Amino acid sequence: MKISPLPLAALVLAFSLGFSQLAPAQSADRKAEPDPRQFARGAKAWADNCGRCHNIRDPKEYSDRSWNVIVKHMRVRANISGDTADDIAAFLKASNN
Repeated sequence: MKISPLPLAALVLAFSLGFSQLAPAQSADRKAEPDPRQFARGAKAWADNCGRCHNIRDPKEYSDRSWNVIVKHMRVRANISGDTADDIAAFLKASNN
């Protein structure tokens, strides 16, 4: 019995990459659980910083992508630190399910 080189090469590649690399990607609608401390910091920072000038919006009003753009824009406008902006974004994205 002769083994074709193509399936053998595919098998070698699969072992070299590891089978975990061949597993299906996580569904886009399933989000990773946020760090509870970051979530709490983000909730407080969102209320403290954003609430000074805006009516607080429901996090479900925008998608993760939209919140990323909004937080990035407002970080500059409101002079919010990068860490605080990351916390706010994590809170908003975890809350918009």
